[in-house]
Amino acid sequence: MQQRVLVYVTRERNGQTELLVFDQRDDAASGTQVPAGRVDPGETLEQAVLRELHEETGLERASIIRELPILGDWVQEAKYENHAFEVRLEEETPNSWEHTVHGNGDDAGMVFAYRWVPLDSDLSLWAGRDPTYRQLV
Repeated sequence: MQQRVLVYVTRERNGQTELLVFDQRDDAASGTQVPAGRVDPGETLEQAVLRELHEETGLERASIIRELPILGDWVQEAKYENHAFEVRLEEETPNSWEHTVHGNGDDAGMVFAYRWVPLDSDLSLWAGRDPTYRQLV
């Protein structure tokens, strides 16, 4: 089974932890998500996390904090072996921005609209199927 990484990017702002999320600009039905993608042959999970983060956000300087257990019933139905990681940025970002995905993945050329949301908000990732982010609070 092919491996996939899910990237939960956090930051501290005004005493509150925030999570980086995106919506596909041209496909609102896709729902709110975090960066994610398949692991390339010969690549470690950690390398895949940093590559996917760069391809899908444009961000380059980040540190992996820890691997997270994946929560939710969707895991049993997944077509990938999923691995979730908490990541902290080593660079400042705007509160929101758009990024055109690069790389060779299925999402290359898509435009993702990024924003930071408080972790204590009523967040619904992948149409409410993914509660993994709750471990970050």
